[in-house]
Amino acid sequence: AGSRGRLRGAASSAGRRSWVEHRPDADFPLANLPFGVFSCSRRGPRCATAIGDYAVDLAALASAGLLGGLPFDARAVFQRPTLNAFMALPRPAWRATRARLTELLAAGEDVSLERDDSLRQAAMRPLSEVTMHLPADIGDYTDFYSSREHATNVGIMFRGKDNALQPNWLHLPVGYHGRASSVVVSGTPIVRPRGQLQADNDDPSKGSVYGPSKLLDMELEVGLFVGGKPPPLGKPITMQDAEEHIFGLVLMNDWSARDIQKWEYVPLGPFGSKNFGTTISPWIVTLDALEPFRCSTSAGTQDDPVPLEYLRDPNYGSYDIDLAVDHTTPEGATTTICRSNFRHMYWNVKQQLVHHSVTGCNMKAGDLLGSGTISGTSAGSYGSMLELTWRGRDEIQLSSGDVRKFLQDHDTLNIRGVCAKDGEPRIGFGDCSGQILPAGAYDGAAAASAAVQAVAFTGFELHSYWRSSSSWRVRIALAFHGIDFANKPVHLKNGAQKAQEFKSDVNPMCQVPALSFCDKEGKRHTFTQSQAIIDFLDSLVAASAPALVPRGEDASSALRRAQALEIAQLIGSGIQPLQNLETISAIKAATCPDTESEVAGSAWGASRMRRGLAALERLGGGPAGR
Repeated sequence: AGSRGRLRGAASSAGRRSWVEHRPDADFPLANLPFGVFSCSRRGPRCATAIGDYAVDLAALASAGLLGGLPFDARAVFQRPTLNAFMALPRPAWRATRARLTELLAAGEDVSLERDDSLRQAAMRPLSEVTMHLPADIGDYTDFYSSREHATNVGIMFRGKDNALQPNWLHLPVGYHGRASSVVVSGTPIVRPRGQLQADNDDPSKGSVYGPSKLLDMELEVGLFVGGKPPPLGKPITMQDAEEHIFGLVLMNDWSARDIQKWEYVPLGPFGSKNFGTTISPWIVTLDALEPFRCSTSAGTQDDPVPLEYLRDPNYGSYDIDLAVDHTTPEGATTTICRSNFRHMYWNVKQQLVHHSVTGCNMKAGDLLGSGTISGTSAGSYGSMLELTWRGRDEIQLSSGDVRKFLQDHDTLNIRGVCAKDGEPRIGFGDCSGQILPAGAYDGAAAASAAVQAVAFTGFELHSYWRSSSSWRVRIALAFHGIDFANKPVHLKNGAQKAQEFKSDVNPMCQVPALSFCDKEGKRHTFTQSQAIIDFLDSLVAASAPALVPRGEDASSALRRAQALEIAQLIGSGIQPLQNLETISAIKAATCPDTESEVAGSAWGASRMRRGLAALERLGGGPAGR
């Protein structure tokens, strides 16, 4: 952060300003202060807030004693890799935390963080340099169907205008239980699902076939995270207490396979068509931050019929959150295909939570509830491609000249949400994005590595330089095994590898590559030798999957492995180091210190490299082409 974090930002709703520099249209001004979880090169997943373009490490603030006055052990709570422990605290604790963070980040108030350069460097990380994670360990996930406009559109398509809404729809928030294990954070690719499809669209009696979904869709939604200490099993949450158990809201995309859904939904509703992926934005925006944006719903009132008493909300309404969906083609052309608003909710978030628990169902901190697709009254405000194309009848025109009816492979969708009105600072949610990968993208070797990555290791980051052959070895290995990673460029010619932060946090040898990642406990590990990294990546995949270094238990496999390692080590010790900038500069300084030319050092290195390349030719002659 350093001095970059000293400039003034936009004013909050109370006229307070932050000393952290940010744009007036930033998603995370002082009035927002959402909560999330991030990791970076120096440490694993950490609880955080966001201000401007920075993530602020709450564990670092707590360790420095800046959160000591809170009504809980901030150090113990915020050093965990998820927000669940914080979510489980009562709402006054959340409010006290935001109030204390506001003091620390507001200009002219508590300067403990602003004036402590080392603490700012440790606690504040640019959002462009961090990896975001799911904010919570999600125990259960339920999705609702609460936009009257959306339910009416879908009903007209399948049952006709006279029977658009089912008889129960205006009496209760309709919902179904989703799959918590496939909820992913923004930026995670979604693989096109495969499943049973109706063989003949006009004749279900002809059965089904197996294959990839051809009608892959999105659903524009907002998610609610449960918090506090809800009542025990058997005791419902009341409308009076509902807001005490809503930790905050996120953006959400409930990806849907319409053709799989068509065949399976009778009689129990969606199953596989909805369980392959749900994307959420990483930052949870609190109801306190959204308070200035309370508004009426598009329905206005609920009087025909009047809800049963337990569902009556004396402050019936929603939040004025402008929502947009951007579609990006594989070639990079972006089109906003939908603009809607969270006011288009007949059943609001409090009613959803209350109805979910009315039977005595016990809720837990970290549970996720989806709003259901949010559609407005005009065609451009429909929150699904099913509606935008009216069941595939129409086409969505893209800025590139292409058209879509449903999603194609390598399409990317990003949901944006923002609250804005005169006299109040803009409150944003950040991105909620995902790209569609082809069906079977993780089959075979990639499936094994992807599974291990998802279960055992996360947040892969590669510190590399584009001219570094050692870095390219690791990039090839990561691509070979289908492992997603964030590239962290290190400009060697500019000396970035010698920076104190890189030396202390990444590689004390001041070299690239360096591969860092987190284990299941949130501990960050870093490997700095390309051969060790390749061997580690090979070990992640199943024994039956291909590996870069040959393996096996028989004599032939042992021979091939030794041959491959001999070649790799010859390159790693006898060729590659001799053309490093540091080596050439050292030779030049020792042999020709008074010349500006690097020819002397390069010539010496070239002569030794020729010897190594000749040996490589001899070693590679036998197994060449295999």
